[in-house]
Amino acid sequence: MACMNEDGQWIVLMGLLVAVALFFLALIINQSALVGQTTAEGVLEFPKNDIRDLREAVFDYVKEFGEIENTEVQKDIIAISLERKNAVVNFTVNQKMDVSGRWLHPVTIHYNNGVTVYNETVYY
Repeated sequence: MACMNEDGQWIVLMGLLVAVALFFLALIINQSALVGQTTAEGVLEFPKNDIRDLREAVFDYVKEFGEIENTEVQKDIIAISLERKNAVVNFTVNQKMDVSGRWLHPVTIHYNNGVTVYNETVYY
C-alpha cells in the first residue's frame, strides 16, 4: 500500500482544466456577439442617408430659387421630411457672400429625428 497509482488523478485534473477553458471560451464568444449587436444597432440609428437626402433637396432648392424665398417649396420639404422620415427639419438660405473669391449662399440646415440632432452651415 505504500505505492499508490496516481495516474487517474492527473486525468481528472486535466479534464477539469479543459472544462474551465471551454467555459471561458464560450463566455468570450457570447460577449463578442453582444458587442457586435450593439455596434450594429448604433450604426443603424444614425440617419446618414436621411440627412443626405435632405441636403440634396435643399441644394436643389438653392440651385432653383437662390435667396428668393419660396415658402411653399420650403413648407413642402419640411412636411415631406416629417411625414416620411419622422424628422423635424428646417433650413435657411441667406444672401450670397464672398468666400475665397467665389459668391456662395450660406445655407443652414437643421435635422432632428428625436435621437439624432444635426446642424450644418454650408456654402453652396
